[in-house]
Formats: sequence, structure tokens, C-alpha cells
Amino acid sequence: MGLDVAALRSCFPSLASGTAHFDGPGGTQVPEAVGRAVAATLTAPISNRGSVTAAERFADETVLAARSAMADLLGVDPAGIVFGRSATALTFDLARTLAAGWGPGDEVVVTRLDHDANIRPWVVAADAVGATVRWAAFDPDSGELTADDVAAVLSDRTRLVAVTGASNLIGTRPPIEEIAAPVHAAGALLVVDGVHLTAHAPVDVPALGADVFSCSPYKFLGPHCGVMAADPALLTTLHPAKLLPSSDAVPERYELGTLPYELMAGTTAAVDFLAALGDGSSRRERLGTAMTAIEEHEDRLRERLEAGLAELPGVRLRSRATHRTPTLLLTFEGRDAADAYRFLAERGVNAPAGSFYAIEASRWLGLGDTGGLRVGLAPYSDADDVDRLLAGLREWLAVR
Repeated sequence: MGLDVAALRSCFPSLASGTAHFDGPGGTQVPEAVGRAVAATLTAPISNRGSVTAAERFADETVLAARSAMADLLGVDPAGIVFGRSATALTFDLARTLAAGWGPGDEVVVTRLDHDANIRPWVVAADAVGATVRWAAFDPDSGELTADDVAAVLSDRTRLVAVTGASNLIGTRPPIEEIAAPVHAAGALLVVDGVHLTAHAPVDVPALGADVFSCSPYKFLGPHCGVMAADPALLTTLHPAKLLPSSDAVPERYELGTLPYELMAGTTAAVDFLAALGDGSSRRERLGTAMTAIEEHEDRLRERLEAGLAELPGVRLRSRATHRTPTLLLTFEGRDAADAYRFLAERGVNAPAGSFYAIEASRWLGLGDTGGLRVGLAPYSDADDVDRLLAGLREWLAVR
């Protein structure tokens, strides 16, 4: 099936401004249906979850609906869906919980490709208990991170491997299924940062082999919150710090304080919006066909964009992995990417510059902390957007 991009774009009030958005990796635009769901939940009779009053029941229904929606998106059990303030906060909480069982001699593996949100929590947690951090590096020329790169730093003391499902800086999609095999053979857990991946491709967490998978609804047309998915059996074995009267059930034991019901309702609406773009007899099936159509649409635009960039002088494309999301990092010979960012913004084209919290990847590429110009495509991107970006870059490069 194809994607009706014109009809899709009409659902986003913010696009009426005329801005061309290539800033989706930092947070997508939101369809009207999601905003309505958030507002309706905020203004409805609601209270803490319970089963007596209508307000309590509405809160409970909102939570269960959001767990079900995210379970369909990720192909997991709803009982393993945890909501939190952000994917970063959830990862820090998980790291502290797991590190309680680590000590000197234990090892954790992180990668140079990852967003710092899937590096620093593990580094901090390991340092706190005297565990060792080992680093898996990617090829800076190709942008590839292979299973062999990860296997090379595994040992019988490895307790956990943290790896990205897709780089938010250069788009590389490591072969998670291949990485999972040696990680599990070593007896370690595999924690996958799926924040960038989930926005661009169908996801099946069990098929990936991830023990824990995190994502952020605001990267796929939803509100600002974070989601962690894991097998409920695994979550039952862990005991995070929590308040005495709060539930010890799974997944509630991982959700600190009152949940953001309005954001959970918005998450459900975002998943339903995506599902409505697909075909199938179940929401899971519709999401699969919709995300496949989105992936194909974005890849076509990426190819159009790359062809145009190849004609521009002094432009270096840093996103070169064979399997990648439609996320391009550009640097310019003798020019500052931040200047391009400002120049394009004045012309209604949002393509930001920086390292975008992928600081280790940026340094590994030899870009220091400044990074480059990141161009990220989204489901609502179209050919006119791409042509406007290319025209803006052409104009900027001509200015000396």
C-alpha cells in the first residue's frame, strides 16, 4: 500500500505555518487527533486509578489503553509496558536497579554509536559499584556497527550490553538480531534504545532479541513521555526503589508517582493515528503495514535528497551505513553547519545543527562536540520540502 502524504499532512495543524520540518529526530509534529485526546483527558472527570468512582475508572482505562496501544506497536505483552517521564529517565532508573546486583569484576558494554541516554546511565551505574565499562566502536568511514564489533568486547563477566536500534545522528541501524546472539550466549541482557528506530520502521521486540526496549512517543507523532518494554517475567525479578504504599505489581512497581494520564491518552491516539494509515484485521497488523509504507516513503525521499546533495560542492554526507533510517548528517568544507542551520531557519526550513546528545558518535567521527547539520525525514515530509532544503543549501553555499 502507498502513503497518501497530502491527506496525512492535512491532519497536522502546525504544517499550516509553511515550515519545512527536517527536525523530526528531535520531536515530530503532532496531528490534531493527538492534541484533542490530551485535552479531552485533562478536562474529563479523572483522579488516581481505582475501581469505585467514574473518575478512578476513567484513569484506569486510560492507562490500560495506553499499555495495549504500545504493546501493539512493539509486538510485546501489555503487562511489560512501563511509562515514564522520558526514555532517559527510565534508563537511569533501570540502570540503578540492575547495578544493585553488580560489583567489581562485572562488565557492561556500551557503544560509540549510541545517544548518550543509552551510554551515561550505564557508565554512571557501573562506576557507582566498581563495575567495568567496555566500549564497542563503529567504523567511522562506513558508519557500520556489526555484531563482531560487539562480540569482540564480550566476556564471561559481561552483565549487560546497551546498543541503539538506530543512530539519531547518522541513522545507522545495527543488526540487532545478530548482536543479540553473542550477547545472550555470554549470559548478558541486551538493552536496546529504540527511540529513533520506532519512528521509522516496524518493530517486533521479541524478534529483535531485545530484553529491554525503550522509545519515546514524541518521536512518532505523540506527546512527550517515555516507554520501556520488557518481558513481564524479567520485570518481576527486579526490585526498583519505590514508595512503601505504591503497588509492587508489574509493571506498576517501575512507575514512580501518579502517571501522566493525558500524555498516555495522547500516546494511544498517536498509535491509533499511525494504525489508521495501514491495512489489516488487527491494530498490530495495521501498524505493520503503516510503518512499512512510512519506511518506503521516507526512503524514496532520502534517495531524492541524497541525489541532490551529491550535486552540491563541498558537502560531505556522514550517513553511509547500508541499513539506515532517513537521517542524514552533513558537514561542509570550510563552513560551519550552525551557519547553515540559521540560514535555512530564516527561510522556513528547520534542519538543526549539533551533536544531538550522540556526543560519543560525533567525537568518533572526528567532529568534536559541534557535530554537523542533521536532516531528518518524517512521515509528513514531501518532495517539496526536500526541494526547498536543497535550494536553501545551494543558496547558502553560494554566499561567501
